[in-house]
Amino acid sequence: MPYLFPILLGISLGASTGLHTTLPLLLVAAAAHFNIGNFAMRGDFAWLSSDTALIILLIAAIVETIADKVPAVDHVLDVIGTVARPLAATLSAAAVFNHGDRVTAAVVGLIIAAPAAFGVHAAKAGVRVGSSAMTFGCANPFISVIEDVIAALLSIVAIFAPLIALVLLILLAWTATAILRRRSTPKHLSSGG
Repeated sequence: MPYLFPILLGISLGASTGLHTTLPLLLVAAAAHFNIGNFAMRGDFAWLSSDTALIILLIAAIVETIADKVPAVDHVLDVIGTVARPLAATLSAAAVFNHGDRVTAAVVGLIIAAPAAFGVHAAKAGVRVGSSAMTFGCANPFISVIEDVIAALLSIVAIFAPLIALVLLILLAWTATAILRRRSTPKHLSSGG
């Protein structure tokens, strides 16, 4: 049972990182720095909650947030994010997994957080490509704001209540699947005739 909290936190942070590379890492580092939430950062990852790391993460989060609103630049970020997001997710999950040595923590982060980040990132990139095709990129900044809000809220909920964050993830996945199914069903099939 002591593994449940950090695993749920790692999965939720991983999914959040799939939307925004640096924001979830910044929020969990800030929570550790200011002793907020019900977790402790691993001793060998304590550098993440240092003043220097927080400043760097804050600058990176601001730059990423702004750059993601610029058409064409957002696609470059998505390409970079294909590698960066699973790595950042692994780092954040390993940092909060306080059981075993650092190799075990890194492996757990790689197993639980990296796939969550990659899956969410792949879905996000697909939405962005579709949005770019339909709106010539004009809707992407608005979609980016929604992604930022979801990443921030999911990370904050994960820090305080990881089980609720997991439930929110399941609801988001179910909603997204339902919307995609509805959109992919031809009108003549959905109208009954």
